[in-house]
Amino acid sequence: MIWVQREVRLDPRPRGFHLVTGDVESAVPELRDIRVGIAHVFIRHTSASLTLNENASPDVRRDFETWFSEAVPDGAPYFRHTLEGADDMPAHIKASLLGPSLMIPVTDGRLALGTWQGIYLCEHRDHGGPRRLTVTLWGEPR
Repeated sequence: MIWVQREVRLDPRPRGFHLVTGDVESAVPELRDIRVGIAHVFIRHTSASLTLNENASPDVRRDFETWFSEAVPDGAPYFRHTLEGADDMPAHIKASLLGPSLMIPVTDGRLALGTWQGIYLCEHRDHGGPRRLTVTLWGEPR
């Protein structure tokens, strides 16, 4: 059995949904050594999240941001947690809706993603700063 855990630091990105599949894969070269297993990807923040979705059309990522901004608007008058800015409480809600982690199968040294699937960093703040992921791999060696 192989166990590996790595921290991945993502550069700051603007608010929106960003493909980070390549960042995750390149940060854990041991992925190539696993025949069958699991990759667990966890974001260590409460105002950003992860999801798995369309990896080809940037319109999908823009539409996600548009929908979430409409569903959970910045500066709504009913929010009490406002000391960190108008985008902070909405960011916490969006992060809770999408979640902090993904579990992805590993097959023959690769993430077993569908043809059109990619890992998104969902940045819910205007200035979220760098983000940290913890990636844990485990499985049978190749």
